[in-house]
Amino acid sequence: MATTKQHAEAERLVGFRIGDVAYAVRIGAVKEIINPIPLTELPHAPVSVAGVADHRGAVVPVIALRARFGLPAPPDPERCKWILVAIEQRTVGLMVDQVTEVFSPNEEELRPAPDLGGGEDERGIEGVTTHEGEMVFVLDVSRFRDLALALGQPGAGAREPG
Repeated sequence: MATTKQHAEAERLVGFRIGDVAYAVRIGAVKEIINPIPLTELPHAPVSVAGVADHRGAVVPVIALRARFGLPAPPDPERCKWILVAIEQRTVGLMVDQVTEVFSPNEEELRPAPDLGGGEDERGIEGVTTHEGEMVFVLDVSRFRDLALALGQPGAGAREPG
């Protein structure tokens, strides 16, 4: 029984919104959800990296998902939330417009993401599910790994600017 419960918990998703579109990440990757804290912008960082923040003594890169998806800045950045996720033993913040709820997908497996042409890796969509009649795009946070490495977190194998 415990195994079934653990499996069900691992399948749960943390929902959030970017504009009018619903997204989610697997709850197992989520460390914490926080209000924005002061950011330090980094010169020559990728456009989708909002900067880094000192969160409890750790330097956390923050990815602005709106920028990563080619959308304009949020209308009210003060209302944004950060979902802190674990990527290869590092913490990365995902800046989202709004966190909605934790839910279980309706189907046993996620449906494959539609082929939308170039930029699939940029979006990082693992699959699609529905929740309360709305399509939800589930992101694979491991696809944001290169950004964390590029920012040179301690022990992250930083690359030299080139």
